[in-house]
Amino acid sequence: MSSPDVGHDLPAVVRDHPIRVVVGKPGLDGHDRGAKIIARALRDAGMEVIYTGLHQTPEQIVATVLQEDADAVGLSILSGAHMTLMPRIMDLLRGAGAEDVVVVVGGTIPIDDVPVLLEMGVRQVFTPGTHTARIVELLRSAVR
Repeated sequence: MSSPDVGHDLPAVVRDHPIRVVVGKPGLDGHDRGAKIIARALRDAGMEVIYTGLHQTPEQIVATVLQEDADAVGLSILSGAHMTLMPRIMDLLRGAGAEDVVVVVGGTIPIDDVPVLLEMGVRQVFTPGTHTARIVELLRSAVR
């Protein structure tokens, strides 16, 4: 059976320090159970995780990414606002010179929106049911 996530496959990369990941909940979505599960799985895999909490603006998320010198940012969006929030977040990251930050998105993302998100620079889109080991694997291979 294939993985329920869609995106780019990447080669493995060896690192000499822990991967730093910001996990965020942009917008008005108030459901953070999944984001907390992912944050714990990343932590248990040896990554440094900074969880921003609920109701974050794109500006707050990008400020945290920059302040924490994060290698990656994982965003959980269940509200359907991904096509409004993600372009703003990607623009802010580019404007800050942080285009090397790996961006992944998870949540209830319609399959028709996935190519648009990938085109704007999102590395991977994870849909409900993705095993946490797949997310860990992707981040380990994507972060250089």
